[in-house]
Amino acid sequence: MKIICIGRNYVAHIQELKNEIPEEPVIFLKPDSALLRNNDPFYIPDWTQEVHYEIELVIKINRIGKGIEKKFAHRYFDEIGLGIDFTARDIQNKLKAKGLPWEKAKAFDKAAVLSNTFIPISDFANSKAISFKLDINGRQVQDGNSELMMFGFEEIISNVSKYFTLKMGDLIYTGTPAGVGAVQIGDHLEGYLDDRKLLDFMIK
Repeated sequence: MKIICIGRNYVAHIQELKNEIPEEPVIFLKPDSALLRNNDPFYIPDWTQEVHYEIELVIKINRIGKGIEKKFAHRYFDEIGLGIDFTARDIQNKLKAKGLPWEKAKAFDKAAVLSNTFIPISDFANSKAISFKLDINGRQVQDGNSELMMFGFEEIISNVSKYFTLKMGDLIYTGTPAGVGAVQIGDHLEGYLDDRKLLDFMIK
C-alpha cells in the first residue's frame, strides 16, 4: 500500500506559502509507517519546533492501474475519506532552501492521519463539489471544497499512474486548502467531510 500525496493543489494555499503555481500535480510519497489511525493522539516530534496541519480529501484506489486515461480514472475509486498531512514546516523550509527532498518533513512516523470511515461517492449530491473542514479547539481553521482543486480526482489519478502503478488500497491525499498553521500540545482537532465528523483527536 502506497500513500501518494499531492502538493500545491489549491491556489489560495499556494499563495499563502508564497509558492509557484505548478503546471502539473506536485507528487510526493509517505511510507505506511506514517499512518495515524483510530483517532489516536498525535505526538509532536522532539526534532521540530513547527508542525503544521493540512486537512485533505483522501481517495482510496480500488483496482490495479497503470497509464490510466483521465476519462477512465473515475473507475479506480468509489469512496472518499479524510486525512491530515502533518508537515514539519521548519524542517521543510530548510530542506527546500538547499534544494533537498522533503521526506524528513513530510514522511515521518504518524504524519499521515487517516479517517477510519470512507464515504461512497454515490452518497454525495455532487461528487465534483465535496466540502470538508478542520476545527481546532472548536474554531474553524480550514474550509475546503473539491471544486476548488487545480487538479481534480481524475486528473490526479491519470497523472500519478504515468509514474507509479496504482494498486488496490493505495491512498491519494489530494491537497490542502488555505488556512494551514502550527499545532500545539493540548490542541483538539476535528475534521468534517460535509457534515460528518470523521476525525477527532488530540495533539500531545
